[in-house]
Amino acid sequence: MVTKTEETELNRLEIQVDNGGGGAWEYLCLVRKLKVRRSDKVLKHGLSILNDPKKRSNLGPEEWTLYEQVAVAAMDCQCLDVAKDYIKVLQKRFPESKRVGRLEGMLLESKGSWAEAEKAYSSLLEENPFDQVVLKRRVAMAKAQGNMSGAIEWLNKYLETFMADHDAWRELAEIYVSLQMYKQAAYCYEELILSQPTLPLYHLAYAEVLYTLGGLENLQTAKKYYASTIDLTGGKNTRALFGICLCTSAIGQLTKGRNKEEKESPELHSLAATALEKIYKQRAPTKLPLLNSALKGLKI
Repeated sequence: MVTKTEETELNRLEIQVDNGGGGAWEYLCLVRKLKVRRSDKVLKHGLSILNDPKKRSNLGPEEWTLYEQVAVAAMDCQCLDVAKDYIKVLQKRFPESKRVGRLEGMLLESKGSWAEAEKAYSSLLEENPFDQVVLKRRVAMAKAQGNMSGAIEWLNKYLETFMADHDAWRELAEIYVSLQMYKQAAYCYEELILSQPTLPLYHLAYAEVLYTLGGLENLQTAKKYYASTIDLTGGKNTRALFGICLCTSAIGQLTKGRNKEEKESPELHSLAATALEKIYKQRAPTKLPLLNSALKGLKI
């Protein structure tokens, strides 16, 4: 996950390079290090280096890394002729490279040649059944073809081996949510919270899935995870603050007529509502009447 400091530095370098201030190589290195997708910029600035013999020779062995980076960016931008030419350069330099083999499979994907791409990936997996990149490409292919059940199947098989891959768990959770398979999504977020308990993103996503599932027990648990999100973000997460109010209202409706001991205390709701009003006064004062109207509409 990219930090605010890293994002600021990346944006600074991007503006500098776009304005002709130099630093293209430093920018490309940072994009690669942070694993972000700025494909149009990578293609533009990468080509400016690779098409200049002097700049290219100054890179030394890093030249080949840049060829790979630009080839992937070219595929993202559907500049398939550029990608094809650069993959050929890499093939010539590294004729037996499995890494180049993956790029060949990705190029076939970009062309929509799914059967050929699957054949290329299957060949690579015969030599190395635990090639994470290739296994993930299979998931990406299934998604690109709209085959979500296939993507789920491949991801579950992948996670049987690579259980510590947080990105894979998150992707699986998001696919389940898109298919309204909320119980399965909840399980994925539980795994993520267990492995990375201090990341508020997972607490919030888990709370929202539980709220969507509904039912008294799920709502009470969702409220706890909205509260933990607020705690982890220093009280600044508006989605979690809204979540507290929504959960309190829903729980109140479900426990109506029960003993006083079984009912939820409105204290947390009041604190969340007050915090929301403060945030709106600071950031969006014109929207404050809408907020107050929404909060009044919730029955506590």
